[in-house]
Amino acid sequence: MTTSIYYQGGTLVLKDPAPDFVPPAPFQWIKGHWRCEGVHYGALRGWFSEQNIRDTLPRWQHLNLTLHDTRQPHHYQQAALDAWEQADFRGSIVLPTGAGKTFVAIHAIHRANRSAVVVAPTIDLLHQWYGRLVNAFETAVGVYYGGEKTIQSLTVTTYHSAGDLIAEHGNAFKLIIFDEVHHLPAPSWGETALMSPSPFRLGLTATYPEAHEQTDGRWNLDDLIGPIVYTERIDDLVGAQLAEYRTERVRIDLTPDERARYTADHAIYAGFFRSRQLQRTHGADWLMELMRLSAFDTEARRALLARQRMIDLLAGAEGKLKVLDNLLSEYFHEQTLVFTETNAAAYTIARRHLIPVITHETKAAERKHILDGFQAGQYRAIVTSRVLNEGVDVPEAKIAVVLGGTASAREYIQRLGRVLRKIGNRQAALFEVIARDTIEESKSQRRRPKRSR
Repeated sequence: MTTSIYYQGGTLVLKDPAPDFVPPAPFQWIKGHWRCEGVHYGALRGWFSEQNIRDTLPRWQHLNLTLHDTRQPHHYQQAALDAWEQADFRGSIVLPTGAGKTFVAIHAIHRANRSAVVVAPTIDLLHQWYGRLVNAFETAVGVYYGGEKTIQSLTVTTYHSAGDLIAEHGNAFKLIIFDEVHHLPAPSWGETALMSPSPFRLGLTATYPEAHEQTDGRWNLDDLIGPIVYTERIDDLVGAQLAEYRTERVRIDLTPDERARYTADHAIYAGFFRSRQLQRTHGADWLMELMRLSAFDTEARRALLARQRMIDLLAGAEGKLKVLDNLLSEYFHEQTLVFTETNAAAYTIARRHLIPVITHETKAAERKHILDGFQAGQYRAIVTSRVLNEGVDVPEAKIAVVLGGTASAREYIQRLGRVLRKIGNRQAALFEVIARDTIEESKSQRRRPKRSR
């Protein structure tokens, strides 16, 4: 019999090998067959040919679609596509928010000219991708997630649903695209890329994960997608493709009552992690260790609750609310995004200024109504607690107000990106409002981009 290779549940399986045939790693003898993870398919195709192993795995199709989006790629988009192609259609492209990552992906699909699946982090982004692909290619596009499961040669799915799709139909797609690929190292998400046999792989992000975010049980993107093949920084595109911008840090003082409460909770919080030397023993992951300890250690739990009270206090500090009052008055003619660290602060601001609020509790239909109204100019401002950090296009905003400096470097860049889409010669501005002599100051200072002042 002729030995062949087929796809089953995220694995490559050798069928009818000779009794004494022992394939090399990564194959293992599992459940009566030689198997390995689907991710190895691209690297093994040459070996299959050398061993005269019949390859029955691919079920992908030639697309031969017409690209109806007639815009020409910018020079950096062309360079990114060329670099990805030269890397055998594998790797990640890192571009600032607003620099056209989706447009690059559409051209990548057109270049690959084979069945493709796009994996997005949220349902909102899934629908956004669906609309862009339908408009670009004027063809049927499959949608695969909890509420809808249709599969086409072009399909969009979510990180939550991708595992099921790839386990059953992974060999239907030669190209797999991971939007916001910085999510992929998470243990459950990375398994999707591990199962996929797609030889063509593309990761897209504005904030590539740091090395420490790809260790300790998390996946490494080089192994799952390939290396970074192209990077462009915000400052390289400002003025031409992105709006000119400025960032300003506004400091406020806590009231006497706020200061007293903050000092008391900070003593509990800092006293614990210093006494346990968590920063020395766990490095960048020390806060995760505090959370783990809080599940069974009373003192750790007390410290974590103190930290949460500090965050709540800083999010709704009266001085920040007064600064926001002034900024909304000064920039009444501009559409503004207000970012908070907590839902409670977001709802307080929404009531104070009678503006719409979007949190993780906001239903999809209401969120769409708010964003549509904002884009149409019906609403002059939106307040949100992190859910607009990434992905969703908010093209009209030119002012962002961040009430707090506890956001990560990734969140800061994502929020800045929400106001960088170029609209004529209008300048964008990001105001970061922080409380003096608090944890916000040091964290804000550590992760501010060089351009900021």
